[in-house]
Amino acid sequence: MSSKRHSILPAIDRSGPKPPVNFSSSLTICDDAILRGTHSITMQSETVVHPRSKFESSMGSILIGRRCIIHERTHIGARPKDPNTRPGGVVLGDYVVVEVGSIIEAGNTEIGEGTTVQVGSKIGSGAKIGKNCTISHMSIISPGDVLPDFTTVYSNGLRRKDKRSIGEQRKHGLVKQIAVSRKMIPCNPEKFK
Repeated sequence: MSSKRHSILPAIDRSGPKPPVNFSSSLTICDDAILRGTHSITMQSETVVHPRSKFESSMGSILIGRRCIIHERTHIGARPKDPNTRPGGVVLGDYVVVEVGSIIEAGNTEIGEGTTVQVGSKIGSGAKIGKNCTISHMSIISPGDVLPDFTTVYSNGLRRKDKRSIGEQRKHGLVKQIAVSRKMIPCNPEKFK
């Protein structure tokens, strides 16, 4: 029996330029996160970044608001497939959650406060997502699409207005989730500076 340990996870590509960063002192960012690009990456207070999430600032700056949670294997600032896409970055408002395996393309893409992007979803370049929206799992938001506040998008493309008024309850739950995550995720922000 071989004494070598074999990893079942694919290798993570960490090549590329190291971007300038501006981190809050209360940021929790896992050592396994990937940051690359030439434009600045700013992450504000009490945000949590899980392992293997990737931030790419080659087309523009990335701004992550306060108390956001960025889950594993997400890709923020992904280069769009259309080579004619105008340069621009990504802005996530406060209390935004981007769940496992989701992709947010660069190109002046904005996601409003309190929005949740669920597992495996893709937000196209230049999309403008309003406040307190829910993008359900495996949904695709087309490049340049505009969603008004409180919109729920289903993976089959159907949309509806969410009239439940649960924004404040969602924020309280998120604060509790952040408190637990901060204790569990090994953090060394100096590694990225």
